[in-house]
Amino acid sequence: MTDNITSVGRSSRPETGVSALKGRTGAGAPAETRGRTTIADGVVAKIAGMAAREVPGIYNLGAGMARAFGAMRERVPGAAGGGAVTRGVKVEVGERQAALDLDVVVEYGVSIVDVAGGVRTNVINAVERMTGLEVVEVNIVVDDVHLPDDEEEETEPDEGRVR
Repeated sequence: MTDNITSVGRSSRPETGVSALKGRTGAGAPAETRGRTTIADGVVAKIAGMAAREVPGIYNLGAGMARAFGAMRERVPGAAGGGAVTRGVKVEVGERQAALDLDVVVEYGVSIVDVAGGVRTNVINAVERMTGLEVVEVNIVVDDVHLPDDEEEETEPDEGRVR
């Protein structure tokens, strides 16, 4: 019988310190332990980004400059839009654990403490359920508060001075 390795992180080589689960292979071993499963850091970041956006009171993720560059990138035809999900999310993945840092923008009028708690709970549940990793910490930085009149300014078309 040989060892089976399920790894998480950037590399699939166990000697790099990203090995998560080891099992036995062979005729008597359960099917789920035969082979290798690798979960990339970007996958964990996408799961966390989606989970954070599901929480009521979250307007957007990412610090000011990241949001500005992301908005420009989304307007460029043919540009990859997959970065929007992970904008404002940083992950550190170890052998069996993950730590996450989130930059968020909250809606005006909501309790920041309640929203942060909801984000933390939702992100931990989603990452642990989908990856099997233990989430040891979710650090949240509130970068901005979205005001209702900010949206009106963003959606109004630019009118020229000359007609």
